[in-house]
Amino acid sequence: MITSTHLYQEIHEQPDVLARLLQEDRSEAEALAREIRKRDISHVVIAARGTSDNAARYAKYLLGAHNRLPVGLATPSLFSIYEQPPLFGNALVLGVSQSGKSPDIVSVLAEARRQGALTAAITNVPTSDLAQTADYVLDLHAGEERSVAATKTYTSELAAIALFSACLAEGTGGAAAMLAELEKMPGRVRETLAIPNAIDRAAERYSFMSACVVIGRGYNYATAFELALKMKELTYTMVEPYSSADFLHGPLALVEPRFPVIVIAPTGVMLPEIKLFIGKLQERGAELLIISDDAETSACARTPFRLPSGVPEWLSPLISIIPGQLFAMHLAAARDYDVDQPRGLRKVTETR
Repeated sequence: MITSTHLYQEIHEQPDVLARLLQEDRSEAEALAREIRKRDISHVVIAARGTSDNAARYAKYLLGAHNRLPVGLATPSLFSIYEQPPLFGNALVLGVSQSGKSPDIVSVLAEARRQGALTAAITNVPTSDLAQTADYVLDLHAGEERSVAATKTYTSELAAIALFSACLAEGTGGAAAMLAELEKMPGRVRETLAIPNAIDRAAERYSFMSACVVIGRGYNYATAFELALKMKELTYTMVEPYSSADFLHGPLALVEPRFPVIVIAPTGVMLPEIKLFIGKLQERGAELLIISDDAETSACARTPFRLPSGVPEWLSPLISIIPGQLFAMHLAAARDYDVDQPRGLRKVTETR
């Protein structure tokens, strides 16, 4: 039964993991924020791979919008293979890795420390090589993740980034409000898991789907990438993520009648743009699967996945990925695949 799998259990552990992280990591996040203000850090460079790289995409939007920090993604092979590392300058260099074991990610932080840059790690293993290389460590507190496909460590990475951003906002007038909203998120995730979206029945409808695209924008650009990755890992479907803006610059030609398009559309400043985009997809006859809390937007979907209302857009990635995780799991089960051990994959991937 699917409920006995590690993946099912870990998806449903997410509220407790987030609550634990928010309680345990607050002091370390505040200490890191103080050091950033003390050094007058001017930008952030993030090293990550896979699911963690998708969390880094969220950080680009959140730290840019709420903390006015330019965020770039490192190119680890410059450090580990080409041995031609760029100069970091006055940067925070942040490594994000569930295991903290990947040599290429560790090499970025090691070089940053050699250059005298401030370093931090977000990891589920506080004794890992990555954590040992960092000045500050935000522990994901997720416990062992036994399923190969990451779920609870992804949302806890998002929460760690959100906590760090909120602590860094201290003195700007927004920190208290951000922290108050963040404290609600374990309950919001629990509420999302309880919504009767009939995802198992939806998975049966799409069990013969060979390709689709996932659309997200703004904060949920990261969600599009993470959902596409989960579907590739678990269901072996050709799934490509796009922002709605990029999709109009050519890939729109893919869409023909009944072509599946998953659209992530929570309430927020991006929703009007997403609604216009949905209209263009409807004109071309796309079959729409829509993740949203907005009733009017959901009504456009052949398959709607509802979200709870009232979640600020900057925190919506913590809940908008949940229906995606469940859909990928149920679709894999409908195809009789092992949801805990996808073919050809291991839990820890060490690259250089």
